[in-house]
Amino acid sequence: MTDKIIYTAENDVIVIKLCGDFINYSDDAAKSGMLSRLKNKTKIVVCGEKINNWDSSLSVILFKIIEYAGKNGMEYELKSIPKGAVDLMTLAFKVDRKPTVATEKSLPFFDAVGTFTVACYDAVCSAYAFLDSIAWSLLRFCAGRARYRRQDFYTAMEDCSYKAFPIVALISFMVGMILSFVGAMQLKIFGAEIYVASLVMVSMVRVMGALMTGIIMAGRTGASYAATIGTMQVNEEVDALKTMGVPEIDFLLLPRMVALMVMMPLLTVMADFIGVIGGGLVGIFVLDLPIGEYVKNSLNSLFMNHFLVGIFHGFVFGVIIAMCGCYYGIKCEKDAESVGKSTTSAVVSSIVLIIVATAVITVLCEVLKI
Repeated sequence: MTDKIIYTAENDVIVIKLCGDFINYSDDAAKSGMLSRLKNKTKIVVCGEKINNWDSSLSVILFKIIEYAGKNGMEYELKSIPKGAVDLMTLAFKVDRKPTVATEKSLPFFDAVGTFTVACYDAVCSAYAFLDSIAWSLLRFCAGRARYRRQDFYTAMEDCSYKAFPIVALISFMVGMILSFVGAMQLKIFGAEIYVASLVMVSMVRVMGALMTGIIMAGRTGASYAATIGTMQVNEEVDALKTMGVPEIDFLLLPRMVALMVMMPLLTVMADFIGVIGGGLVGIFVLDLPIGEYVKNSLNSLFMNHFLVGIFHGFVFGVIIAMCGCYYGIKCEKDAESVGKSTTSAVVSSIVLIIVATAVITVLCEVLKI
């Protein structure tokens, strides 16, 4: 025993008497395993009539005793223990410190098919309602009747223009270099390294410049839209706008969407230019191609249809990124976890739809001989 903790055994009951002050107290007796020596008992009674002052040290002692009783299947009783300490013990053992992971029950086949069909139907209806709202908002914008702040529009354009240019330029430059290296590896077999210029020019201007710009902006701007609008949902700012009669589609979504749809083609043009420069540096300084021949082949392979197809890619990608970012942001639930899920969904959906749109546009251009 110790001078403050007295252990006694009465029949099948362990009686533990706590005496004096428990301020910064170290329970050496409990640590030495005195409780474990008092075996073959069915109940522990803790008496605290003689406790004077106490702090968290007392809570630690009580916690060890109750934990020991639980592990050994023993009952326990707290007599004359300060109410604060009892409340702490109740709270400590009420919280599950090892929560179990909820497992979803598997449904029968037809139930699963029905649930999936209903979920798809609800998603399609929700997307259709969103697209309908956006279409009417764009019509009001074109007619000059949309309710939004011009400053928000200028800020959105600033965010997705020159602020996004450095990362777009870097990635485009590297992609142009990679295309030049990869093309040279194959063309060198036929002694046609000079056609690397045509390869880089056509691929960057027609598809790759817009594609890389779209993927970068999906992770940068699309995620920003979803997170910003989702946070407004959590803070109930969107509800406040509705209460004041301000259309949230016009006020929050429209400036961001129009800004991205306007700036994406411009970013695509700059990405094309930077990518061609990157490929040209590799061709001229690494592959030792004549600079005059390289420039000549590059310009000879540049046609207006390639340029316009690339611009169209950029515009479509801008629409996709803006739609996905705003849709998942406005549909966000009112908790912090949903903001993260909305941001992730916006980025993933944008990239998937960008790839799908690229395939569709490529097939249509091939069919139409563009």
